[in-house]
Amino acid sequence: MATPRLFKLKSQVAPAPSGDIAIASPVARVWVDTGVYQLDTPLDYQVPEKLSAHIKTGVRVQVPFGTREVEGLVIARVQVSDSSAKLKSVTKVLSPHAVATTRSLKLITSVAQHWATNPWEIIKSAIPPRVASVDKDFVGSSVLLANSERTPSGKVVFKALPAHRNPHEQVATLASEYALTGSVLVIAPDERDVIALLDGFGSRKSEVLRIDSGVSRAQRYGDFLASFKPGHRVIIGSRNAIFAPLALGATIIVFKETSPEFYEIRNPGWNVRDIALMRNAMEGCNVIFTGYVPSIDIAALIEAKKVHFDNAATKTVVKAFSSADSTLLPGRIFADIRMSVAKGPVLFLVPRKGYANAVLCAHCRNIATCTCGSKLHLTSKSADPSCRICGLRQKDWTCTYCGRDRKFVVSRGIERAAEEISRAFPKIPIVLSFGDVIKKSVEAKPSFVLSTPGAAPYVDGGYSAVVILEGLTYFSHDDLRASERAIELFFETAALVRSGGVVLLSIDESHPIVSSLIRWNPAPILKRELQSRSEIVFPPAVMSAVLTLPTNQASTVAIGIKQAADDGRISKEVRVLGPTKVNTELSKIVLLSPLDTRETLTALLHELMRRRSIARKADAVLRIDPYSL
Repeated sequence: MATPRLFKLKSQVAPAPSGDIAIASPVARVWVDTGVYQLDTPLDYQVPEKLSAHIKTGVRVQVPFGTREVEGLVIARVQVSDSSAKLKSVTKVLSPHAVATTRSLKLITSVAQHWATNPWEIIKSAIPPRVASVDKDFVGSSVLLANSERTPSGKVVFKALPAHRNPHEQVATLASEYALTGSVLVIAPDERDVIALLDGFGSRKSEVLRIDSGVSRAQRYGDFLASFKPGHRVIIGSRNAIFAPLALGATIIVFKETSPEFYEIRNPGWNVRDIALMRNAMEGCNVIFTGYVPSIDIAALIEAKKVHFDNAATKTVVKAFSSADSTLLPGRIFADIRMSVAKGPVLFLVPRKGYANAVLCAHCRNIATCTCGSKLHLTSKSADPSCRICGLRQKDWTCTYCGRDRKFVVSRGIERAAEEISRAFPKIPIVLSFGDVIKKSVEAKPSFVLSTPGAAPYVDGGYSAVVILEGLTYFSHDDLRASERAIELFFETAALVRSGGVVLLSIDESHPIVSSLIRWNPAPILKRELQSRSEIVFPPAVMSAVLTLPTNQASTVAIGIKQAADDGRISKEVRVLGPTKVNTELSKIVLLSPLDTRETLTALLHELMRRRSIARKADAVLRIDPYSL
């Protein structure tokens, strides 16, 4: 028999008396962390006189909501409430320091409307979590500059980077130049780039504020508060730092603008590029996008004369070699590699990690499959074929079609490529950089450096040659961004070659990427991509939205959206694609709408998500202008 638990009364805490209400502006308008999607408007609370001096715009407070106490952010003090209900009082001031300015709050409001979400979802990204010890030790300062409503006009530029030079040092130099006239915010894709940019500042590294997840919560919060202080300063951070408060005359630099890391993964999926452009329009700050190739979205703005394109004049020797027999190294490429490795390190870019991601029967060319139906792969030369799904190793593998046991490797990984290159060029040391063993830099001595995309180490003075293997593979992925990513990758990798070095491509010489690299100008190939998108009426020619929800509800929602178009609530030109199954439980609906009808479609989708939340159907995900459809 189970032992009965002791009877325990539920404790009830009576609210502390708030005392007298403030005489001047006795009502605080507060954004509240309600945790409820549809409650996305500010709530009014009375301001106790004893807290009145501390409750200001941008200050964190604790307020009662229902039966619990939650965090809130003061957005204004007003004399009279818009609500006729009896107001509750602010319970506590959580931080004496403002964590938002009037312009910050205006930006958060606009971003929430732009991506059809609750403002508190944006606050989670825009304002770092509070650290009490930092609040206690931090000396506050005036934020009058950041609160100014004047919006001078700023420029928007895409500045292409040249080859043969360290890109992080170039961006650090650019930031230092703009810091002479105002504050500078530099946004980088990841921690690796943030650290490299900090190194580019040399002895001034300690003067730079850093706002990213690579530092402790205390340092991140402290540097965020320090960004409110007036004066010319440089702030470096990752995606969320795009919301950092800036004074008038500031400049935002977005490094590697094409990176998918600039798209927020969590709700609501905002992106750095669009927020930077919003800040230019609202606050008048300069915005400089930089990288080797503009994204297709920026290319569309360049074509529309809304962004100035500053190209980099670079002379690069490029040679292309096609491989007719699917060999890793085309026959004619050997002479250039031998000449180059005698002068210094040679970089090989390989599209995949691992050993062999697919195995065929050498006789009948059928794909080797597991008993569960999945494809087999090899982890090393001597390993038995194994399954990625069920993990089964097949020691005595034979082809299920012809019965033979001879294997043919396709879809080579970096380890298989290293094996083949070492046989072709014996006695030359090989360095691998991929996965969990990414090298930051290598010595400038004769060697082969094999890397997967994004993992290429730097070398002082540059590589004597850069070899991009299986070139067509990078353009062969099945999403809309494949070509854009491949173009950026080719330019970024080719830029690592030293002046006088050579770029060797394993791709047909008629491919447009070859002439683009020779001229160091991606404009022609991007124009072709823009024209293609326009013909099929896909982004960036139109705005897009993707709604993912349970399959049993998807058809009804799709019909409802089509009916809204027929009724004139949204543009009749809205295309509804799907629903299409994502997995066994979910389906997605893709919406494409003309750019000038964005607001009406966004408003409809926002209302749809509100109603689903009210009906307690919190199982849908909305992404507006996602990175990929």
